[in-house]
Amino acid sequence: MPTKKELLTTPIQHIDIKQHNVVPLVDAMQFMAYSSRDLARAASIYERMLHDQDCGVILCLAGSLISAGLKQIFVDLIRNNMVDAVVSTGANMVDQDFFEALGYKHWIADDLYRQGTEDATLRELMIDRIYDTLIDEEELRACDDTCRIIADSLDPRPYSSREFIREMGAYLEKQGKTPEKGGVDSIIFSAYQMDVPIFVPAFSDCSAGFGLVAHQHNRGDKPKVSIDSVKDFYELTQLKIANPTTGLLMIGGGVPKNFAQDIVVAAEILGLDAPMHKYAIQITVADVRDGALSSSTLKEASSWGKVDTTYEQMVYSEATLALPLVTGYAYHKKAHAERKQRRWSRLLEPVTA
Repeated sequence: MPTKKELLTTPIQHIDIKQHNVVPLVDAMQFMAYSSRDLARAASIYERMLHDQDCGVILCLAGSLISAGLKQIFVDLIRNNMVDAVVSTGANMVDQDFFEALGYKHWIADDLYRQGTEDATLRELMIDRIYDTLIDEEELRACDDTCRIIADSLDPRPYSSREFIREMGAYLEKQGKTPEKGGVDSIIFSAYQMDVPIFVPAFSDCSAGFGLVAHQHNRGDKPKVSIDSVKDFYELTQLKIANPTTGLLMIGGGVPKNFAQDIVVAAEILGLDAPMHKYAIQITVADVRDGALSSSTLKEASSWGKVDTTYEQMVYSEATLALPLVTGYAYHKKAHAERKQRRWSRLLEPVTA
């Protein structure tokens, strides 16, 4: 049997859109067909979204994206004012982004171990497989426990996931796990510095959940930290009310997609006039035949009053292929050059009912 060290040798490297000017390639794709033309249109919509000075951009993340090498893209979008809020799965934010911020890595699985035939061996070695990447289970448990440590340090009350994730950013700063101190950059830390709120509606469904379970168990009958998902929904709705013109850049679907789309309806329920999301892009491989939310089209969302149909585009492509092109196009076209930093986190401290 190989050793853990022998299997975890080649780290995933995050692609840097700043180093690759894809504008000529994407411009050429608009004269092709099928997914190429769809992607070129999506890139132009994202560019338009960023030029629109009234538009607040909400990034939605589902699927295993950080482990796949896309982290630097999201960091760059945040640091270059190309995103104003993030709605994500817990795995992306905690198990993968925060995990790497703590100093750990994701590793490339070689041809034998990516197939699934050796998963029992990986289990014995406490190595977890994410498709064709590997992660050290013992390091992941350390990430879980760090979430417990953060929870233990807070006043015992209900928090939105946004509030808790901001505390995670503060923890990284206090521990010196920052680029300025020789650490790696991360989505959570860059968002902390740029006052970009991050929402994880299903926050317990990740390493943070294990940490919070341990926190609550250890507390017994004493007051505890808990996560208020309704507060999440209300906070994001407040952002829509404060900034009526919005655009969605969605990678995958699931809970983040639905959560972000639903704030239009939530604002209406509160008796306030909130226009549909003016812009919407979704990159997905989900098939409309499966009946899942991830595959429901943006045109379908318009029937619910959530997404306008003038500037919407579905891109049926795997994210690691399409996202560097869509975002790299807008970056190198300098669509963000005149954008003002919104610092939406400051609007939510505190939220008043």
